[in-house]
Amino acid sequence: MNEQQSTQAPDLGVLHDYEYQIDLNGDNALAYVVELAGAGKKILELGAGAGMQTQFLVKDKRNEVVAVEINPQSVEKLKRFTERVYSLDLNAPGWPDALDAEGKFDAIIAADVLEHLYDPWTAITEMKKLLKEDGEIIVSLPYIGNGAILGLLYEDDFDYREEGLLDKTHIRFFGLKNIEALHKNAGLTIADARIVLRRPEVTEFHASWNKLPKAVRAALTVSPHADIYQVVTTARRSETVATDFSLFDAAAKRCPPRRRTFLQRMGEMLLGL
Repeated sequence: MNEQQSTQAPDLGVLHDYEYQIDLNGDNALAYVVELAGAGKKILELGAGAGMQTQFLVKDKRNEVVAVEINPQSVEKLKRFTERVYSLDLNAPGWPDALDAEGKFDAIIAADVLEHLYDPWTAITEMKKLLKEDGEIIVSLPYIGNGAILGLLYEDDFDYREEGLLDKTHIRFFGLKNIEALHKNAGLTIADARIVLRRPEVTEFHASWNKLPKAVRAALTVSPHADIYQVVTTARRSETVATDFSLFDAAAKRCPPRRRTFLQRMGEMLLGL
């Protein structure tokens, strides 16, 4: 067993112990992470939780996985799938040093992790210390521009929940530009991405969304990105990537076109339709 305890912050706040089923054929972030990670690699999985994703990376994809998790209950559950589990606080300075003995990794995964950190910009830069020169960093992040969130703001609300886009443990929020900048500032270039879609009426905020006037809902979904729920990216060291990938291009290909134009929708709003 290779386990090490870092110096933790005095108050860790709420620690989730998520357990859920993953549909590997579905439109969900964790399925895309497993897909992008590939098979037969040495992988570092940060914020691995109870191992819901780890089990697929190990059993189905035959990857060698080293896991990092701070929740003590989740750490014990993780050991079902990999013995190489480290209990580390990703908010603590120098956390990669505890993993020096593991060497470098083909891929580092931070699935729904960075939004929980005080300084995700430093965290993703620190990840590079553990990455092989030709390795990749796979990140999934919730998207703050979903129409359901815009609807809440229209009502002067910001409805934190136990999980989802406004999970009460989220302390950082990202739009597409912010996700691109997060990587660029760390010396990384996004090479590929998957866009998870959820129309506002099928999100966890469906009740509040459906109470909005029809004209308001129409206006809020003028945004071509109103259906985006999560973004999954694969990034490499900028000096190793020749292509100029754009998250906006990826979103444009993924998001279905709206049937009514911006002017038509604004007209509907003004007319109270």
